[in-house]
Parts: sequence; C-alpha cells; structure tokens
Amino acid sequence: QVQLVESGGGLVQPGGSLRLSCAASGRTFSTSAMGWFRQAPGKGREFVATINFNGRYTYYADSVKGRFTISRDNAKSTLYLQMNNLKPEDTAFYYCAQGGRSGSLASMYDTWGQGTQVTVSS
Repeated sequence: QVQLVESGGGLVQPGGSLRLSCAASGRTFSTSAMGWFRQAPGKGREFVATINFNGRYTYYADSVKGRFTISRDNAKSTLYLQMNNLKPEDTAFYYCAQGGRSGSLASMYDTWGQGTQVTVSS
C-alpha cells in the first residue's frame, strides 16, 4: 500500500522561500506521475504542479509558474516543491498526490498525502 507523507511547510514572510518534500513508500513511485495541489480555507482544492514518472515533463498552474519548481528523486522515492517569492495568496494546505499519468485534475490521482500547512504572512 502506497503512503505519502509531506513535510517542509511552515510560516514564511512574503518574498521568502520554502521547500516541500513528499516521501513515498511502496514500489510504484518511480513509475508514477506525481502532483502537488493546495487548498486554502473556504476554497476548493487547486492544482499547483505535476511531473511525469522520469521528471522530464512538468506543468504548472499559471499562478505559480516562474516561482515554483517541482522535481523528484526516484532513488529516494521523494517528490519536491521548491517555492520562491512566496505571496500571501499562496497560503494553503499543500498536498502531494500519486497517479498513473500527469495532469491538473485531482481525479487523475489515486493516492494522497495528509498535507502540510504553508502560511505566508508578515
């Protein structure tokens, strides 16, 4: 059974940076697409970024393009999200997800982590 555990969230000032990690257990990480989603209070779950199984394809939401970078280390079964130039509107609970192919729809992913809180505030 695959399990995903996010870490790296916290409180950061506007303009600051954070790096989220998502550690995966199980044998399927290296053959799976991965994604990051986020959910702010009172809002629905929002797509952030996705990466294919070997890391050669990535795709970002317009709201984070140029500021966030998704990457993966298949040898460590770990997914990353480097977040730079953070803005207050990036405040949300961030989730990693595993699925069969890359995409921006939450329905394309069948395994989800518990999430990690990111708060951007001065």
